[in-house]
Amino acid sequence: MRPAIRAARADDQPALVALDELCFGPQAWSTVGWSDEFERLSEDRVILVADEGAVVGYVVLLLPPVVEDVVEVLRIAVAPDERRTGIGGQLMTAALDRCAGRTVLLEVALSNESARGLYAGFGFEEISRRRGYYGDGEDAVIMRWRIDE
Repeated sequence: MRPAIRAARADDQPALVALDELCFGPQAWSTVGWSDEFERLSEDRVILVADEGAVVGYVVLLLPPVVEDVVEVLRIAVAPDERRTGIGGQLMTAALDRCAGRTVLLEVALSNESARGLYAGFGFEEISRRRGYYGDGEDAVIMRWRIDE
């Protein structure tokens, strides 16, 4: 069964906090951080969730007004036991569908080869690195996507 991809609702917040902690451990966003994301949903944030009766994945976009060209993928995660099932691709497809004609940027840990492969499969390309960006000293790879490229 393929999960439904839908906009996050306020009652999804506890599940998102728990999934974020499961996927990112010490680098997870705090409950307060998630509350801030939900408060900004009507402004410039989009949170999409993969729902199989429970939230099994999500993507958070910084989607400024159309006059600004750049969209940022702030976070994407899939429950560990649901990885390699296509959910990450579904979430990325739904996210990119909202970004027509705009540049999309994201950061990913250098060691996260599976995520980098997923993004490359969508046409993202590495454009830069942030040395020692993550708390453990790991580099972040900056990737860019443009629909017209």
